[in-house]
Amino acid sequence: MEVTGTEKIFAPVQLGPVTLRNRIIKAATFEGMAIKNLVSEALIDFHIAFAQGGIGMTTLAYCAVSQDGQGAPNEIVVREEAIPGLRSLVDQMHSLDVAASIQLGHAGPVGIGAGGRGLSASKVLAKQRMKKTYPASEEDLLGVIDDFVVATKHAANAGFDCVELHFGHGYLVSNFLSPRLNKRRDRWGGSIENRARLGREIAKQVRASAPDSMAVIAKLNMDDGVKGGLHVQESIEVAKMLESDGSLDAIELSGGSSFENPMYLFRGDVPVNEMAQIFPKALRLPFKLTAKKFMPYYPFEETFFLEHARFFRQALSMPLILLGGINKLESVEKAVEEGFEYVAMGRALLREPDLINRWMNGTGDDGICIHCNKCMPSIYQGTHCYLVPFNERPGHTKWPPAVSNQVGNHD
Repeated sequence: MEVTGTEKIFAPVQLGPVTLRNRIIKAATFEGMAIKNLVSEALIDFHIAFAQGGIGMTTLAYCAVSQDGQGAPNEIVVREEAIPGLRSLVDQMHSLDVAASIQLGHAGPVGIGAGGRGLSASKVLAKQRMKKTYPASEEDLLGVIDDFVVATKHAANAGFDCVELHFGHGYLVSNFLSPRLNKRRDRWGGSIENRARLGREIAKQVRASAPDSMAVIAKLNMDDGVKGGLHVQESIEVAKMLESDGSLDAIELSGGSSFENPMYLFRGDVPVNEMAQIFPKALRLPFKLTAKKFMPYYPFEETFFLEHARFFRQALSMPLILLGGINKLESVEKAVEEGFEYVAMGRALLREPDLINRWMNGTGDDGICIHCNKCMPSIYQGTHCYLVPFNERPGHTKWPPAVSNQVGNHD
């Protein structure tokens, strides 16, 4: 009997050594629900909602591999102290037949003024904070690689099925990949081979340290969305290098930069007033005055990264994850028909956590996310859809929490 496109989407599928119950992944959407950089009950409930809603794998995001790698307040910092809480989250996912992935990253320049030094390839001005970034030394970079390895071992001890390495969005590895931001003349800069060295070394050593039962994937920018940044042709070269190294089970294709152009990733309305409230009072007016340049408007289009992603599908044989503006079942069907093994969904599921179940049951229409993007600044109050009533938001009956609502805190 011929398997239809819809049946293929919701049938079990392999991601490296891991079996997913379907091809739909809850994309990494930083939750902002950690307490003292540890898992909270609210954070676990947040992911339970999507697991119960029908996804194949959820992604815990954003998790810093070191204190210096943080990009924002209320992030998980992966260390031994965090393992009990992480294990509790994983156990809950497994009890619901959902695989658990953890996004590991070093925020690099994105973290300036928000946790880290703003570690970067070269010294540049972080305009959103009006501070200069800190160019990484050889010792710094070797330390970052080791931090990824140690964090991977902690993730394995917590029982995660997959680690997602964050190589996009202007974070540290993405910063090194950018010819606009990486002006180094040592082995970490110059040619695309040198600029890709940090990401490749991280992926190789993470793969070597991860158990055979764990999948390893990476989120990679196809296009930084800024003049002089990493663009499709060079990114394909990087992807080919990663494929030839054999370190990854899949690449998730993304774009844009939290450091220089966040709206390239989101598309749709630009929540300038809401974003301004994130900044100290003295910086709010300057942000509003410069917002059109830092956050230009891009009209929303369904599957807005598909056109770029097709070039990667043609150039690579390894599994790929399509991300960006997926709100319709027919979009998922189209992606699978075109050879993308998995799709990742974020905003649509924030709006409707049970959307996938309704698609599977044949009772669901298109997602109703309106792309207002007010979920972007919500990361500082616990990520949520602005249009969902408070008591219906995943995790929010326990957020903001009492400090005692931590899981596995040994303070």
